[in-house]
Amino acid sequence: MHKPTPRPLITALAALLLAACASIGNPEGGGYDIIPPKVVKCQPENMTTGSKEKRLTLTFDEYIVIENASEKVVVSPPQKEMPEIRTGGKKIHITLYDTLRENTTYTIDFADAIVDNNEGNPMGNFTYSFSTGDHIDTMQVSGTLLEAENLEPVKGMLVGLYEDLADTAFTTRPFARVARTDGRGRFSIKGVAPGKYRIYGLQDMDGDSRFSQKAEKIAFDTIIIEPSCGPDSRLDTVWTDLDSTAIDTVKTVHFTHFYPDNIVLRAFTEEFQELHLLKTERPIPDMFTLYFTAPSDTLPLIKGLNFDMDNCGLILERSAHNDTLTYWITDTLVSDKDTLSFSMTYLDTDTLGKLAWRTDTLDLTPKVTRKRQREDLQKKIDDWKDQQKKARRRQKEKYVPEPNPFLREELGYKMQPSGSIAPMENIRFTFDEPVAHVDTTAFRFYKQKDTLWLEEPYLFLPVENDMRSYTLYAEWHPGEKYRFEADSNAVTSILGKLSAPIKKDITATPEEEFSSLFVRLIMPDTGVVVQLMDKSDKVVRSVKAADGRADFFYLSPAEYYLRLFIDRNGDGKWTTGLYEEGRQPEEVFYFPKPLLLRARWEVEQDWEPRAIPLEKQKPEAITKQKPDSEKRIKRLEAQREYEREQRERKRK
Repeated sequence: MHKPTPRPLITALAALLLAACASIGNPEGGGYDIIPPKVVKCQPENMTTGSKEKRLTLTFDEYIVIENASEKVVVSPPQKEMPEIRTGGKKIHITLYDTLRENTTYTIDFADAIVDNNEGNPMGNFTYSFSTGDHIDTMQVSGTLLEAENLEPVKGMLVGLYEDLADTAFTTRPFARVARTDGRGRFSIKGVAPGKYRIYGLQDMDGDSRFSQKAEKIAFDTIIIEPSCGPDSRLDTVWTDLDSTAIDTVKTVHFTHFYPDNIVLRAFTEEFQELHLLKTERPIPDMFTLYFTAPSDTLPLIKGLNFDMDNCGLILERSAHNDTLTYWITDTLVSDKDTLSFSMTYLDTDTLGKLAWRTDTLDLTPKVTRKRQREDLQKKIDDWKDQQKKARRRQKEKYVPEPNPFLREELGYKMQPSGSIAPMENIRFTFDEPVAHVDTTAFRFYKQKDTLWLEEPYLFLPVENDMRSYTLYAEWHPGEKYRFEADSNAVTSILGKLSAPIKKDITATPEEEFSSLFVRLIMPDTGVVVQLMDKSDKVVRSVKAADGRADFFYLSPAEYYLRLFIDRNGDGKWTTGLYEEGRQPEEVFYFPKPLLLRARWEVEQDWEPRAIPLEKQKPEAITKQKPDSEKRIKRLEAQREYEREQRERKRK
């Protein structure tokens, strides 16, 4: 039987630190317990063959607990009925409920879930194995699972093997062997028999160990895996600090190397979400909004029950993917109703995951009623009268227009950016309501020349698929000052609200405050989109590469990161995969280090995306999924610090 060899590094460190503890004594309570738990007995024994026992017991040399068992402990082959794994004192009791298969190696991989009860020292990667046949399968297959869109390590996802090489196996049968990824996205499938396999990743949402729901995250590869092994060696270095003397011990360790150990899988979710009506809102009498959980190509059918849909002046404002639908009511006879009743027939995902028509009856009342709106307006009038009285008493009366109860409120807007602007930017105006009419004759655009404001050409155009937004296009010269003006009533909303006068001064940021980045790509692929990222891994700017180059002008000085994807379908955005068609998600690469850009700098950077393994590309600073905490290392460092403090006290 094959038994795992203890790691020399941990063994030597533990021995040295124990010796140090013994020499110091325990006047202040002693050092930390850094020794991990140790298995002293297994029933049946680890690596037993010909076993039919479904009740297993592991006994340790100290009291133990299992941390995050549901995330870390994996039984392979996967079980239809979840095994029972419980601790009691110094023991772990395991009960398997599935019928044991003939001539099969079973592994229970605890990873680093077993820790001692007092200090939480992890035992390290521990796997218990037994076989119902006459031998133990000992091959292993290892690799890394990454998020396809951003190369984030994926933690806690299943990775499994199939002996059946057909594509249908992943959707019809459970895995033959399985493992779970750790905090680095690493996985190691153990107990594998020699043979040929296909490998897959699965975020198993229903516990059936196969791809059965569109919402499940998956990963797949067309490679055929043939596990193998061979002798190998490595150098282990042991370092400690005893009596202020540094000791380095380098040892050659011989071990069995299992292949392949460098598989990289890219996880993705197909473009599918269950479609349901999420909620409805009617914040004011003049509109109501329907929120859906997913995009849809088909609009709902609405039939008014206490109003005439065809003659109520209903105007639809919809989001880009029809998942948010806002209906504006321009007929005040309808919007004045306290309750709007209507039936709505829409597509909804049924229990089988299929889209089916569903009809609901809805009654919507506004959060702010018409009566409340009138009361608010009257309060404004009363406040105005009170201010006028106080002003007259102070003999400082100043004319303020009286709010007119017969007019609607002014049409509000937001302007972005609102102050300075980069030469490559333009200004977007977003109004509070969909726009019905724009009077461009009421607009003026100027550029300052010495003390004069001279008219400049410009364009004020609607934003595609956005009923509220317009963009002010102009030629912005670095360091120059501009002014945009609009008379009152220049913009009218669909509810009849009119815009107030606009006067905005705009400064184009001077050129010396910017930097530029020029990226030269060393790769044969075409259709490459290069993205500039900030420290939060969000896209700052995207450029489609041309002739192997991606140029970024007028960048604010900062630390940036580079990412690119190969735009196979040419739509300018990253596209996910589709298993049914065997389509992988579009490839993503990261430049492995940050780029610091300062004002007036022009940085040229060569980049060969395929030169570095994919799992080593994403810079740690912007990787959100961090490795699991290295408790063992932290406790060794704490122990070492404790020893140093004790020696210092002795010297004093």
